[in-house]
Amino acid sequence: MTSNQSGIHPNLASTVTKHLHHLFKKPYAQHNVDAFNRANAWLDGRNRPLILDSFCGTGESSRQIARQYPDSLVIGVDKSAARLQRHQIDQHEGLENYLLVRADVDDFWRLAVDANWQLQRHFLLYPNPWPKSAQLQYRVHGSAVFPALIKLGGNITLRSNWKLYVDEFAAALSMTGNAAKATAYHPAATITAFERKYHLAGQPLWDCSCTINSSI
Repeated sequence: MTSNQSGIHPNLASTVTKHLHHLFKKPYAQHNVDAFNRANAWLDGRNRPLILDSFCGTGESSRQIARQYPDSLVIGVDKSAARLQRHQIDQHEGLENYLLVRADVDDFWRLAVDANWQLQRHFLLYPNPWPKSAQLQYRVHGSAVFPALIKLGGNITLRSNWKLYVDEFAAALSMTGNAAKATAYHPAATITAFERKYHLAGQPLWDCSCTINSSI
C-alpha cells in the first residue's frame, strides 16, 4: 500500500467526534430505499440472527459466511452491479440463508438503523482503503455514516492488507467505548478475491474484531 500518510490521521479524533455529535441528514437515494425494502421483505417472518456483509463484492464472502453460520441470515451489500453479477451460485449446495443486494452502505446502514435492525455480526472485508491523507472522509471510520455502523451493533470484523487503516478503525471504535486493536490475520481459507490475492502475494493481512456496544 502506497500512501502519503505514515501514521494515524491527525484529524481522526476530531472527525469521529464531529460525526458522533451531528446527525447525517443526506436524503436517501430511491434505489437504495428499494434495495433496503427488498432486504427487509426477505427478512420478514424469519426470526433468525442477522449478519451483514458490507462491501461484499461478488458475494463470495456472503456465501462462505452463510455456510459458516447456517442458523443465521446473511445479507451481502455492494454498490457495484458488475461485481454482484459475477456471483457464482453453487447449484448443488442450495444455500437459502443469504441474499445479495445492490446498494450504497451510506444509505443502507442508516435505513437499517431506522428499521431497528440489530446485527449478530457485521463483516467489512477489504473495503477501499482510500490511502491518500486527503481521503479520510471516504474511509469507513472517517465517514459521516460511522455512527450508524456502531448503532447496528453485533460482533464487527474489519480486515485489510493496510495495517494503518485497521489501526485507525480500531482507534475510532475506541472513541465510542469499544476497545479494539489490529491483529495479524492468517486465513486457513480465503473468502474474498482480495483476501486470496493478497495472501497469495505474501502480503500481511490485518483484522480488527470486537463486539459493539451500540449505545452511543
